[in-house]
Amino acid sequence: MEQQATDLIIATRSALDQASALAVQYSFSILGAIILLIVGWVAASLISRWAYEGISRVRGIDETLARFFTNVVRYAMLVLVFVTVLGQFGVQTASIIATLGAAGLAVGLALQGTLQNIAAGIMLLVLRPFRVGEYIETSSISGTVLEIGLFATELKTGDGLYRLAPNSTLWNTPITNYSRQPTRQNEVKINITHQEDLDLAMETLMKLATADKRVLKTPAPSVFIDSLSDSAVSVTLRYWASTGDWWGLSRDMIKRVKLAFDKRGEAGDAPAEVSNAPVPEPPPEEAQARVSARKRTPKTSPQTQP
Repeated sequence: MEQQATDLIIATRSALDQASALAVQYSFSILGAIILLIVGWVAASLISRWAYEGISRVRGIDETLARFFTNVVRYAMLVLVFVTVLGQFGVQTASIIATLGAAGLAVGLALQGTLQNIAAGIMLLVLRPFRVGEYIETSSISGTVLEIGLFATELKTGDGLYRLAPNSTLWNTPITNYSRQPTRQNEVKINITHQEDLDLAMETLMKLATADKRVLKTPAPSVFIDSLSDSAVSVTLRYWASTGDWWGLSRDMIKRVKLAFDKRGEAGDAPAEVSNAPVPEPPPEEAQARVSARKRTPKTSPQTQP
């Protein structure tokens, strides 16, 4: 019994001696690792902040893109600090880097579609084929852009529906932006019979265009014969309007042309057939809101509603 107690005391002293030796051996490593973690964390925060400020000064860089690159820099530094701390305890950093590389490859293959959306989102934010508040149309979707994210783009359709489009679907298809240019062209076509006064019809259309102050003088409006058929002559009024006036002016012009030629029909001439090419358009109140937003933020590109 006494021998067992003696052996236990000897084993306990041996364990304490070994623990003390290990504590002395690794105390500096632990202290260095703690200091390295603190310094690395602070350095990562400072460098990411400087990177954000530097990227934000670059013209044309979106806020979302600036934050994305900033987070990439920050987490890359934290991973480097973590690997360095493990090296303080004798861990082979080369094997860790190889493991991280293999894990990254596996994650990349598993999230191939998601990474494709991220890559497309970066390209959309850099090249800016459309901006928030602009009305766009693709082969599969149309609407006013609400937000451009790294994974998807949020849109609002003309009838008030919310739509979420993956960035890859927007990047890999042609995009029509109805709001990018400051001016837009519109056409109103009428069909008159061969018996009607062609010069009078063309003069009437030109007077309607020049009488409205919203019609731009440059480029000047024009009236011309578009086509001929056995039963009618197609006459086209072509004019340009500014960003905020296009929507209301196009509707008003159709009404005025219709009323003007209806009066001619009452005077004895046959009433003309008025037509206008259909285009996708947002509601008038949404278009007016985008025009007001553009006036409040003059640095953004002029917006035009279809």
